[in-house]
Amino acid sequence: MEPSWKALLPFLVVIPISIWTKQVIPGLFVGLLVGSYFMTPSLLGGLRTMLHYVVDNLMQTNNIRIIIFLYVFAGLVSMIKYTGGIKGFVHLVSKKVKSAKTAMLLTWISTMVTFSDPDFRIVTVAPIMKALRKRLGLSSQQIGFAIEVTSNPVVALIPIATAFVGYMVSVIDKALDTAGIGAEPYIVYVRSIPFNFFSYAIIAVGLYYSFFVYSRKKQAAVSEKRKEAPIRSWNERLALEMAEEQRPADNEPNEAQGEEGDAMQTCPRAYQKETPVKPWNLIVPLSIVLVLTLFLSWWDGRRGARTFWQAFLQSDALGAMLEALLFTVIITVAFFLWQRFKLNDLLTHFVKGGNELISVILMLALIWALSAVAEDLGFSQYITGHVKEWIPPFFVAPILFLLGAVISYFIGSSWGTWGMLMPLGVTLANQAGTNILPVIGAVFASGTFGAFASPLSDNTVTLCTILDLPVMEYARTKLIPSLIAAGIAAVLFGATSFLLH
Repeated sequence: MEPSWKALLPFLVVIPISIWTKQVIPGLFVGLLVGSYFMTPSLLGGLRTMLHYVVDNLMQTNNIRIIIFLYVFAGLVSMIKYTGGIKGFVHLVSKKVKSAKTAMLLTWISTMVTFSDPDFRIVTVAPIMKALRKRLGLSSQQIGFAIEVTSNPVVALIPIATAFVGYMVSVIDKALDTAGIGAEPYIVYVRSIPFNFFSYAIIAVGLYYSFFVYSRKKQAAVSEKRKEAPIRSWNERLALEMAEEQRPADNEPNEAQGEEGDAMQTCPRAYQKETPVKPWNLIVPLSIVLVLTLFLSWWDGRRGARTFWQAFLQSDALGAMLEALLFTVIITVAFFLWQRFKLNDLLTHFVKGGNELISVILMLALIWALSAVAEDLGFSQYITGHVKEWIPPFFVAPILFLLGAVISYFIGSSWGTWGMLMPLGVTLANQAGTNILPVIGAVFASGTFGAFASPLSDNTVTLCTILDLPVMEYARTKLIPSLIAAGIAAVLFGATSFLLH
């Protein structure tokens, strides 16, 4: 088909509809439908074309492997919850925490064993901190910020054994294919990690806020209240609220009455009250999947490689991760059966966990199909002849970051933002002759911004549910540090684009 402005419409339709509905899937569906009708302009023909693109892209080998990986990983996490792995980890760690400083350090250090998925990290660590909050003099805002800043921003930087890896590699693969770049998507993803400037910036800002700003606000608020002076700013009001929250009421239960146990037992999404306490049911599966992923990646790429890192980059990383995950599930099921858990119950929870990602799988199918139909409409050719002239090469990465940050804030989805912008970003960078790695990093950074800062983010909603925080009020408390980190990232993207052009 002759390239025209119609090639841009499928992507242009997605963004406003997603922002208006605050959901990515309706925008993707309408965008795909519009593109399909441009390909076959008839009532039945457009629907048939849409189904053809969805089915054809679902049947591709790498796409099927992505879907299996996501489903199986979610199923494994669900079995770990059911068998008491998360609850056991909560009880194990809570015994080691004796002070507020230790609690905050634990929150950060625990990332090393809960990095596999942001929601998994939140439902594992938040119950511990909620139970210890009043005894250690911590505020819910301080706890929530420390947990969330070490969730999505950190997971987006880890190239193995996470639910994010498969998806991120998938959107890069589709974008490279759209732009006509013959490169290994996993290697491109690994090389783009240093350019996810927002993640690094918000982690640095998070360290400062976690260990300095909140404690200073608390002291300032207490001093202000003693003087009974009027509170003039929103920051001062927040500080006073935090100080008040840390002062236990006369009728609140104390530690001897089982406050910590009750708080952890009633925590939603982490585990149920009757769940056993078995920390090794979390530690063993996560250790196995990590070790097997590293080993199988080396094994697959070892021929002709002089170093482990070279073997790792030469391997079929997605295949190695999927094989490691399947081996882990088999070993984990045997481990749970040895503990006398019923096979029927394990399978039920495995399927239940996998089914929770059906919406993500549907979103992936629509993204793959949308990218394919846009390319058949002449997307790359039109970008080459027209759009690339509108944006100077030095500004591709910072503009995409800022655009993606706005989109992700309004839709609250990092994955949706990545799927929408990655094909556009890589094609623009390639046709403008600029380095694609900062552009890929900018797209990932923009989605990470929304997942962290947006009140619509599922991470934020889950965290607020566990910690009993008002969502909008909590989202406002982290908006300033988010904007500081975003500003730093935008400057770094501009400088990097200039240096690497």
